Amino acid sequence: MSMALPLPNTRRVRFARVLCGVLLSLSVAVLAGVSGCKGGPKGPTDSVSGKVTLNGQVVAGTVVFVGADKQESTTPIGMDGTYKILSLTSGQYKILVKGSGLAPGGLKAPPKGTGPEMPSMPGSSSGVAPPAKYGSVATTPFSIDVTGGNQTKDLELTP
Repeated sequence: MSMALPLPNTRRVRFARVLCGVLLSLSVAVLAGVSGCKGGPKGPTDSVSGKVTLNGQVVAGTVVFVGADKQESTTPIGMDGTYKILSLTSGQYKILVKGSGLAPGGLKAPPKGTGPEMPSMPGSSSGVAPPAKYGSVATTPFSIDVTGGNQTKDLELTP
């Protein structure tokens, strides 16, 4: 004597599967919300940006923000004279503008064709050198109070 098992009601099986899927999705959504999971890009959103010029000409080099704790944050000056520095904490900063490291009239590149060509570094050859007074915390006239968000600080240097 063989005993046949009754077949489950297919509508009930489908309903149970759909219900389990919905409950699982809701559980995941609730856990993501409780754990602080958020969509969108991650990373710093506070910044200071601007343009560095000397008598209207683009300056080559770097911009350095020096905090009260003497910590430095450095960023290169772009070929168009712009800079952008990210992830600064709130507080007062001195702003330095430093050249590319070569003194005016110092080392010169070898004549073309006499050696290997070196690629240009961003901001290293497309602008004028900043005066020395902007490279020291003691003599720079520039400062900023970083308050959060996106701030703009253009730096117009004078000889």
